[in-house]
Amino acid sequence: MLIETQLPNMLHRGKVRDTYSLGDGLLLMVSTDRISAFDVVLPDGIPNKGLVLNRMSAFWFERTGHLFPNHMVALADAWDGQGGAGSNVQEAKLPDGLPPEVARQAMVVKQAERVDIECIVRGYITGSAWSEYRREGTVSGKPMPTGLQESQAFPEPIFTPTTKAEEGHDQNMSDQEVLDMVGSEMARRLEDASKLVYGFARDFALEKGIILADTKMEFGLIDGQLTLIDELLTPDSSRFWDSDLYQSGRSQPSFDKQFVRDWLTAQGWDQEPPAPALPDDIVAKTSERYLEAYRRLTGREI
Repeated sequence: MLIETQLPNMLHRGKVRDTYSLGDGLLLMVSTDRISAFDVVLPDGIPNKGLVLNRMSAFWFERTGHLFPNHMVALADAWDGQGGAGSNVQEAKLPDGLPPEVARQAMVVKQAERVDIECIVRGYITGSAWSEYRREGTVSGKPMPTGLQESQAFPEPIFTPTTKAEEGHDQNMSDQEVLDMVGSEMARRLEDASKLVYGFARDFALEKGIILADTKMEFGLIDGQLTLIDELLTPDSSRFWDSDLYQSGRSQPSFDKQFVRDWLTAQGWDQEPPAPALPDDIVAKTSERYLEAYRRLTGREI
């Protein structure tokens, strides 16, 4: 069953997530079964995808909370109506008639003032970075060593921020563009925090037999404190590879939506809407890959 619903007090409908106001500075963030590729929402949903995204983000928010603050209060189906440590919640409550299946795909979070930058950390050269490198010898506009192979690890993870586009494609940002938007101190904090969380998750995942090739994070300000928001280290925001199958010099089989991207590319789609419909077998295989990523990384079943 594909989970889509319309609840009262919607604040924002994103490519994948719908956000609702709960009052008292809290939000309900619902991870839907919608899927986007190349920044375009596809006409088909992926069963269980929203559930995986919600539970996976919660898993990582809990695991990385000692490294950096995040906006998670609780999973919606486990929320006791409290706002978390230091909170004085009096009016916040879940929407009336919230279906249990939607609550399972939702999270109660603290409202933040979003920083409009996608904070991308790359540990391996793949995807759009590999395409740019083949054309220009650069990644995010920065010169790279000659002779790199596809899927090769960088000597150190690199930070390649992009714009946060509501519609259309995100665009690479130069160091100066980041400085102009947020200033030097915030730019440094965003890069340092992104690399810190990536490094922790990379090492954790490798112990589970998974390579975290790259990931993107979002940040916001809550009472002036820089905070991780939105999703974290999910198959939508990250590339996960099986370490047993990894081989530099080629593309890697993945546990994420790269599977969908590869199929769309093979169809000759120009990456502009409308996107082509996905065949049933691609939908089914993508759903299983999301579930397998969750099982492998968390050791839990959905």
